Amino acid sequence: MTRTLACSGDSTALKEEGNSLFKAGDMHGAVCCYTKALKLSDSKAESAVLYRNRSACYLKQEEYSKAEADASKALDTDPGDVKARFRRAQAFQKLCRLDQAFLDAQRCAQLEPKNKAFQDLLRQLGAQIQQKSVQLNSTDARVQQMFSLLLDASAKDSDRQKAAQNLVVLSREDAGAEQIFRNDGVKLIQKLLQSKQEDVVLSALRTLVGLCTGHQSRTMAIVNELGMEQLCAVMGSVASAVSLAACHLLQVMFEALTEGMKKEIRGKDEAILPEPSKELRSMLRHLLEIMPASKVSGLGRDSAINLLVKQVPRKSLKNPDNSLTLWVIDQGLKKILEVAGTVPELSEGPPLTDNSHMSCSVLLSKLYDDLKCDTERETFNKLCEEYVQQHFSRHGITGKLRAIQTVSVLLQGPSDVGNRTLEMSGMMDAVISLCASEDVTHQQVAVETLIHAAGKAKRASFITANGVALLKDLYKKSENDRIRVRALVGLCKLGSAGGTDFSMKQFAEGSTLKLAKQCRKWLCNESLPPTSRRWSVEGLAYLTFDADVKEDLVEDKNALVAMFELAKSEDKTVLFAVGSTLVNCTNSYDVEKPDPQMVELAKYAKQHVPEEHPKDAPSYVEKRLMKLLEAGVVSALVCMVKQESPALTDACRDCIARVFLALVERQEDRGTVVAQGGGKALIPLASDNTDGGKIKAAQALAKITITSNPEIAFPGERIYEMVRPLVSLLSLECTLLQNFEALMALTNLAGISERLRQKIIKEKAVPKIEGYMFEEHDLVRASATECMCNLVLSTEVQELYLATGNDRLKLLVLYSGEEDERLRKAAAGTLAMLTAEQPELCTRIPGTTTHWLEIIQSLLLCEISDLRHRGVVIVQNMMQAEKSLAETLMESEALEILSVLAKGGEGTPEPVSKIAQNCLDKAVEYNIIMNREGREKGKGTEP
Repeated sequence: MTRTLACSGDSTALKEEGNSLFKAGDMHGAVCCYTKALKLSDSKAESAVLYRNRSACYLKQEEYSKAEADASKALDTDPGDVKARFRRAQAFQKLCRLDQAFLDAQRCAQLEPKNKAFQDLLRQLGAQIQQKSVQLNSTDARVQQMFSLLLDASAKDSDRQKAAQNLVVLSREDAGAEQIFRNDGVKLIQKLLQSKQEDVVLSALRTLVGLCTGHQSRTMAIVNELGMEQLCAVMGSVASAVSLAACHLLQVMFEALTEGMKKEIRGKDEAILPEPSKELRSMLRHLLEIMPASKVSGLGRDSAINLLVKQVPRKSLKNPDNSLTLWVIDQGLKKILEVAGTVPELSEGPPLTDNSHMSCSVLLSKLYDDLKCDTERETFNKLCEEYVQQHFSRHGITGKLRAIQTVSVLLQGPSDVGNRTLEMSGMMDAVISLCASEDVTHQQVAVETLIHAAGKAKRASFITANGVALLKDLYKKSENDRIRVRALVGLCKLGSAGGTDFSMKQFAEGSTLKLAKQCRKWLCNESLPPTSRRWSVEGLAYLTFDADVKEDLVEDKNALVAMFELAKSEDKTVLFAVGSTLVNCTNSYDVEKPDPQMVELAKYAKQHVPEEHPKDAPSYVEKRLMKLLEAGVVSALVCMVKQESPALTDACRDCIARVFLALVERQEDRGTVVAQGGGKALIPLASDNTDGGKIKAAQALAKITITSNPEIAFPGERIYEMVRPLVSLLSLECTLLQNFEALMALTNLAGISERLRQKIIKEKAVPKIEGYMFEEHDLVRASATECMCNLVLSTEVQELYLATGNDRLKLLVLYSGEEDERLRKAAAGTLAMLTAEQPELCTRIPGTTTHWLEIIQSLLLCEISDLRHRGVVIVQNMMQAEKSLAETLMESEALEILSVLAKGGEGTPEPVSKIAQNCLDKAVEYNIIMNREGREKGKGTEP
């Protein structure tokens, strides 16, 4: 029951009354007394005590915010008031402001170290802070906190950005991904995907990538929960970053799902190929439905094509299962052809980008190449012919344009199919007819088709006879540069029909130079649209078969820079043209030099003999390479490799690899190539390329590794990625030069670290290296032995030499006595290291050959100091391994040689004389010789 308050106007009396009420447990009455007293008090010191006392009341009433405020007011007046600080610490504790509570409690304990209440509170707070830290760091709390921030439109942009980054990082950890998934993360991510903020959508997509990577069941659940319709809608966004991120997510989903596609083949005589899973089939169906959809952006459509290119065809033709390809052809070939037949300038058809037709060509080519038999190919052909015929037979020009555009795309892709559709009744006549049309769009479609049709010799000769006059007329008289540049490319293609054969030129002397000059002019004209400028590069790709054109091009730095800028641009269709042009300029194409006798026979029989242009001589090529480097070719190639587009085909990668190999031919240029990112770009080219392209890229990597410090040229984990491409060069399919350069590069890597040696061993390189140790070519044999010299630092390789029943040790001993200095150094060095690491091998040396002692003595007597050094190390190892070996050595001329070497003097390096003396000391220790000079041997005999 509340007591009657004192009526006195004295603050001191009110304070005493409040104290009495507090002791009696009447917190409300005490607060009233202290409040009245504060209004009457004129003393700061008294007010501080009143605030402190009222704070205690509020603590009892669990009004912790008021308790904290009153304690803080008391401390403002007297910071040394330990009671007020203690009460504020208690208030902070209840308010979960543990860090502030800990600081106050810590200060109290410092002021009164023996106060048990202070110490107890400090311990409690320490435990609570630790517990809260664990809780805050727990995945569940982090996930909820991140999603709350991302979904809170009022949150700071910096906080949301940080939360998005943390969510992505968390999703890449197995435990984190699982927690996000189990905490309704997918539903929350679905909300994020609906956001209008690009960065939020990107974070959602990247988080989904983390959830799906390598996890099939989670991917299946996400596909079913989100639905492909929503994911495809996101991919169809006009925002390029979002579209590409969605494309990457779907690619990861494909990879996760296809891991579980393998089923047992049932039946003895027939293979029942597995159909795609439900989720995979749903993904493919939606991607195919995107093709003709008018609401999907051109970029989204390109992403869908890119996905189909990457995921549908078999990765290896050794895999018998091409069911995905057959399913896509059956369900969606005509939908793909809808894209192929779309003429952007017409109102019909879905929106396209400049890359869409090229991407479509690549997809059609990949699907066709993945077919296994004539029946499957015939079905593909018929579907294409039906589609083309359906549109070609329609009334009006629009249908014919769609048919011809489809043929044009097919000619760039599966050319056999394209040629069949071109040979359909009336098709070629329609193409020639439309070239003369007054409508620019009609002309453009027809001329492009004519250019692609000139790919085969018989087609080129037909067009040369029937279409050259037409193309020349268009080039000279058309007022539209779009038509002129395409007509020019047609002329360029026909004019280069002889390839690099100087004697087989289609046009009159100087004509190709004039065409090339116009191409360069258009290339440098920035007022022209990128597509027209791209066509000028196409023209140069054909014309640069002529060495005169190559010379003119590399002298025109503005044209080179313009071409390199195009290679870095959004227009991916230019990649192959740039690659082909550079291959021609660097002469990095394959040239089979004919047998001189066959040439003479051909001349005698009056048959055609290919001739090389004088300006294709090595001296000219070297100068061209230097000019390309000066113009910035490396940065352009690096950008080309980074392109995520179907336009970066294997053929394009092959061109880039060839150019890189040409650029690193000169040792002095390798540093420039590495500094501009060429080394990094070569690694993916060595794994994802044509078979020939992989070899070229690997050889370029080998050249760089031989003359550069690999740890600087390929920092971090990149150095380990190089091992496999280098080992791939240790093949009979490669040239001896490629074998040699690979061995040299692996030698450098093996000398860096044990981890690199283990990587080389894991790639099964050791047996291959051993095989090259028997090679007849001196340099290859020596380089293989040098590589083994560094590899024997690994225990696994040492164990190969310890194993019985082989001649590995014998080979090293015999090679140590060869005349080839490089081979002797490598073999003796390997022997020195092996005998140091595995003393047991010392005892086996006498059993390798009867000439072992002569070989070792020849090493000791050698004028080459490196060989003498290796010789004394081997002798020292043998003497330390077993006394009987030491006795055998001391009974030979080795004693006298060691005595001379131990004295040192001119011509004997100090390390050699020191090791020789160690050998003599060991002989003294064994009581084999009587004095350190070695003048008397044990058993009283004279040396």
